[in-house]
Order: sequence, then C-alpha cells, then structure tokens
Amino acid sequence: MSDPSRRAVILGGARTPFGKLNGALASQTAIDLGAIAARAAIERSGISPSDVGNTIFGQVLQGGAGQNPARQVALRSGIGVDVPAETINRVCGSGMRALTLADSLIRAGDYDVVLTGGMESMSNAPYILRKARAGYRMGDGVLEDMMIGDGLQCAIGGCHMGIHGGAVAAEENVTREEQDAWALRSHQRTIAAQDAGLLAREIAAVEVAAKTGTVVVDQDEAPRRDTSEEALARLKSAFDPEGTVTAGNAPGVNDGAAALVVSSRDWTEAQGLSPRAAVLAHGEAAWDVPYLAYTPAMAAEKALSKAGLKASNVDLWEINEAFASVPIISSRRLGIDMDQVNVNGGAIALGHPIGASGARIVLSLIEELRRRGGGIGVAAICSGGGGGDAVVLEVAGAS
Repeated sequence: MSDPSRRAVILGGARTPFGKLNGALASQTAIDLGAIAARAAIERSGISPSDVGNTIFGQVLQGGAGQNPARQVALRSGIGVDVPAETINRVCGSGMRALTLADSLIRAGDYDVVLTGGMESMSNAPYILRKARAGYRMGDGVLEDMMIGDGLQCAIGGCHMGIHGGAVAAEENVTREEQDAWALRSHQRTIAAQDAGLLAREIAAVEVAAKTGTVVVDQDEAPRRDTSEEALARLKSAFDPEGTVTAGNAPGVNDGAAALVVSSRDWTEAQGLSPRAAVLAHGEAAWDVPYLAYTPAMAAEKALSKAGLKASNVDLWEINEAFASVPIISSRRLGIDMDQVNVNGGAIALGHPIGASGARIVLSLIEELRRRGGGIGVAAICSGGGGGDAVVLEVAGAS
C-alpha cells in the first residue's frame, strides 16, 4: 500500500492554442511552444521554477529539435541547471506518459514536484535523404517526410495509421455515417465551447512575429463553423478506396503544446497550495497494432481497477479522437454514455499535435470537471504501435 501523503496531485496546467499545418504557429518550434506552455503552467500553479525537481516532456517528431528537447524546455522555463529532464516518445500517448511517469516517481518518493507535458511542431518536421552521408554512386535519392515516417506511419504494420483506423471501424461495424456524425459533433461542441470562453481557461497565448508587428494567437485554428453532415459526406476516403476514414472524420496535422505541474500531496499541503486534481491511478495497455481503438478502453479498465472504481463511477471522459472510430469503439467497449465523452469536442476539431494530445486531454478534463463542480474523470488515449494509456482523476469544484 502506497503512502497516501505521497500520492500525486496536479497543481495546474496550460496549453498553447493548437495551430494548423503551416498555419499561425508554424514559425514556432516545438521547444518554443513547450516553453510557453510550461511557463504558464508554473505560474498558474502558484509555484516557483526553483520548486521543480524534474521535467518530463513528450515529443514524437524529434528530428532537428536538438538534444533532449525536455531539457531545453526546462531551461527556457527558468528551471535550474541542476535539475534533470527527460524526453519521452510514446507516440500519441507521450504527453500522458509524462504525467503518469511523474505520478510513479512521486509515489516512490523520488521527487516532490515534476513539470510534465508534451509538444509538437508538425509544421517543422524535417525531410531526410537516406544514404546521403555515404554518397550516391548512381541514380536518384528520395526525400522522406518524417512527419509521416516518424509520426503518422505505423512502423510495425508498414501502413498509414488511417488504414488501421478504418480497419478497426469495419471490424466493429462502425459505419461511415457514424464516424461523420461524431466528427460533426466534435466541431459543433468545440465551437460552442470556444464561443462560451471555456477553452480560454486552458490557453496561454503565443506571440508571433509578423510583417506588421507582433500577432497574438490565442485561439485554436482548426475548429470549423462551416462543416456540415452534407460536407462531410462528400469527402472521399483518405487512405483506402473502400475505407471509411476521411479528412473530415480524422484529426488534422497540427502544432501545439500542453504542460501540467504534478506534485506530492504532502508537499502541496505544506506549501498551502490547493491542487486542481488528484491522480487516483493510471493504466497502460498494448494490443495487436491494427486494433488501436481497443487500447484506450483497456488502459482505462486497468486504471479504474487500481482506483477501486467502475466505469459507472465516472462523471466525464476524455478519449482522444485519433479517428472518429476510436471514441465510438472505446465507449461501446466500456459501456458508457457517449454524452459523457469529449463534452467540449476533441482532436478532430481542435487538432492532434501528436506529442501534446495526451497532456491536452487531461487539462481539458480537469477544467471542465472544475466548472461542473468536480467529480471523477478518466482521460484515455491510443498510440501508434498498439499502445494505450489512461489516467483516473478526482477533481474538486472551482472555488
């Protein structure tokens, strides 16, 4: 039995707006975005950078980012040179794994405060030319897009992740119409939340240099007011001529970062700070690669079991919209009410900067539960390669 005083809590968090590919945030590196989110999370948590004992950040597309991107974020956030940092690549689950690893380290007594999060600039993913170092005797070389090669291509199955998203939808009898309906729901709910100012609670604005001066980016770029059932139905399959995954019912390619400050309960109480959420448990899962939509539910079931809870005890869910089929299938397997899932929209509308999404859905879950007066929440995400992660939170209402 772990010491209750060593249980992890989340003091606060922040995220940047999520930008489109080559959009408003394209001039910002992943490190730039990570540091903006990190500084805001530290400030909103009411702590000093000197309180942080470790930094753990996820990033998938690390080519060209320089050594240990998490270390770069830490130093740019004012954290001391004597504080270690670690960068994680767990594909889409990277940002959540940063949090759950911090949870384990805090429970073990290794640290009192850990800065966690995830970041991605898909706009800045490099192209590579293999064999260039040794030289080409004859023939052509091919530039490879590492946004696809390291991020969107299944290294095990040898196909685009969208192929898996469509295959599991077919296996589970999720129709094209159901996927399009979920995508429309995602945009409608995100726009409603954006208009109501709910997403502004999460966001730390990004200042971007422009020809006319500095432009402040403080809203997500991808949500679409003009989408409709008819517009989504007109889109062709994106990956398989006979498939059901389209550009409309899958998330876009995006830039962004999210950060969470995690601390031990006893340290938090000693400092007189009020946590925004308690981490009750986390779970990890893995399954055969094509069945990516199963792993969020599998990880959630493990986490709930550790917490001594059932799916029926959960008030709100965030299940990452890797494809529309994922939250649909995960919800069915968990036996939960879909009205409790992604109540303010999800990645299909907001975007999916792959290393950041795991942290983003945790932050979104906390903020919405606080607005509703508190409760139990679960955030779950699938990952390329057949992985899944989930975390169970208890959130107090906003004071």
